[in-house]
Amino acid sequence: MNPVIRQESPSDAAAIHAVTAAAFLHAPHTAHTEQFIVEALRKAGALTISLVAEQGGEVVGHVALSPVSISDGSTGWFGLGPISVKPELQGKRIGSLLMQAALRLLRERSAAGCVLVGNPSYYSHFGFKSEPSLVLPDVPPEYFQALLFGSSLPRGVVTFHVAFSARG
Repeated sequence: MNPVIRQESPSDAAAIHAVTAAAFLHAPHTAHTEQFIVEALRKAGALTISLVAEQGGEVVGHVALSPVSISDGSTGWFGLGPISVKPELQGKRIGSLLMQAALRLLRERSAAGCVLVGNPSYYSHFGFKSEPSLVLPDVPPEYFQALLFGSSLPRGVVTFHVAFSARG
C-alpha cells in the first residue's frame, strides 16, 4: 500500500517528532538532534514545506524544507532536511515519494534550487550533485549537494537556518 503524501497539520507534530527521532536513532554521522531541528524550524515559522507520509492513518515519514542563505546574495534557495522514515519501513520507497513531492512543490513555487547534506549515491537519483561553487563549512564537499532549478548556479557559502543548531 502506497502512503498518502500530504502537508503537515498541527496535530502531526508529536508523530513527526517520534518518526524523526526513530529514523536517526542508529544513524552514523549525526548528533541525533533532527527532531529538535524540525521543532525549531516550525516554531520559527521557517518550515517552507513540511510533508508527511501517512499509511493506514499513521505518520510514517516526514520531510522538511527551509530557506537557506548564500553569501553571494542569491535568493530562492532551500535546504532539504531532515527527511525521515520509520526504521521498519525504510527501503520501501517512502523516502523517495517524499523527496519527489517536496522537489515538485519547490519547482511549483519557482525556487532557484535546493541543497542538502546526505549520501551522494542516494541523492544523485534525484539529480543532486556536489557543486564546487557552493560550500557548507565543516562538511565534506561530496556530502553537500545541490539541485539547480533556475538558470544560474550561485557561488558562495551556504548557511542553513539557525534552527539547525537546536539541541533539544
